[in-house]
Amino acid sequence: MTVSSLSSAAVQSQIALYQSRLQAPITSLQTQITTDNAQISAWGSIKGNISSLSTALAKISDVASLATRTTSSTSSSTVTAAATNSAQVGTYSVTNVSLAKGQTIYSGIKSSGGASIGASAGSLTFVQNGKTETISVGSGSLTLNGVAGAINKAKDGVAASIVNTAGGARLVLQSSATGSSQAFSVAGTGALATFDYNPSSGASGSWTAAQTARNATLKINGVPISNATNSLSSAVTGLSLTLASSGSSTVQVSQSNAALTSALTSVTASLNAAISGIQTQTKYVAASGSGSTATTAQAGPLLGNFTATNISYNLVNAVAGAAASGVTSNSIGLTVNSSGQVSFDSTKFSSAYASNPTGVQALLSKIYDSLNNTTSLALGGDNGSGNIGAQTTSLNSQVATINAQITQITKQNNSALSLLISQYTLAETQSTQAQITQAYLNIFLTSGSSTGSA
Repeated sequence: MTVSSLSSAAVQSQIALYQSRLQAPITSLQTQITTDNAQISAWGSIKGNISSLSTALAKISDVASLATRTTSSTSSSTVTAAATNSAQVGTYSVTNVSLAKGQTIYSGIKSSGGASIGASAGSLTFVQNGKTETISVGSGSLTLNGVAGAINKAKDGVAASIVNTAGGARLVLQSSATGSSQAFSVAGTGALATFDYNPSSGASGSWTAAQTARNATLKINGVPISNATNSLSSAVTGLSLTLASSGSSTVQVSQSNAALTSALTSVTASLNAAISGIQTQTKYVAASGSGSTATTAQAGPLLGNFTATNISYNLVNAVAGAAASGVTSNSIGLTVNSSGQVSFDSTKFSSAYASNPTGVQALLSKIYDSLNNTTSLALGGDNGSGNIGAQTTSLNSQVATINAQITQITKQNNSALSLLISQYTLAETQSTQAQITQAYLNIFLTSGSSTGSA
């Protein structure tokens, strides 16, 4: 009878085989995690593209605001203009421009601005635009400089300054604003009694009138206009005119679609990126070639995913099927090719917009609504509750569940493997003991057999 044992290599081979069998379900689960993570990554890429599209769409959320007006003037040294979207496109003839002026008077000459006017205190009473204001000047300030300082301190419709000439200094009074209503009179008392000025009563005192207050006058398309200032903002709805000098000019108000064209170019680029991004994640490329040139079939991580393909379909259809107010996508330069890519012809768009701005705006608003609805459903709110968020949440939950399964199976496998190793170890120990016993028995039996034969 012979007792034998497995060799160490044989034991290791048996353990490795058992370990491989235990690992098989874990490997399968890890493959599923790899697949899920690839889909999570794919959704992340799609979400980035959709977010970029949403940002671009915000630029055309109010199409009318992008339909800007531009202006030009044949004589900008006479008139400059600015227009809002409410201004009527057309030509405006601005003629016979005469600028609005404020009233300016200057006093008789004094040897200097600091020369004394008199010894006793005085006052100046101004009447301007129905308002009366009295300014008192103390005896210590009875100089042209002192009077000017007192007037400017009041800051009430009239500004004072000192002009120095070769012969001496003059006090200059000027209304703070333009227009005939800014004409003023002055009545002086005390040392300032000679500073009376009232053209209506013929009193001019020591003053000389340099400029009479007057309104700006002009004609717009032959209609006479009078304005207190040289800035007109209500004469023509949506059109602001700034008068710079006397004369005439022609102002042209034109429609500009530059801002709208730029916004549509941006939307088109972002839309194509979103569509092609989804196509990349859902496409299938069949195997081709043979031998050394053979390629294997390639499938996108989201191949067959309804949510992804539905988003792509809605994005393409928002443009391809758009029509409003007798205007279609094709007629304004937005076309979709067979691969789902959108092209934008800015020249065709400009022509369509010039001929029918209202209809084009209506169509763009419809396209915006469709695209915005699709992106909003895909992205959801700030909490990521959209379709993409639902997909990634489900996948992340699945990955977490599989990882938990792997952890549990690994724990069970480790226990089973430890038990197998213990059994092999016990078997080896028992085999070794049996071999030792057999050796002793062989010695004993061999010795007894030798004695009997003698």
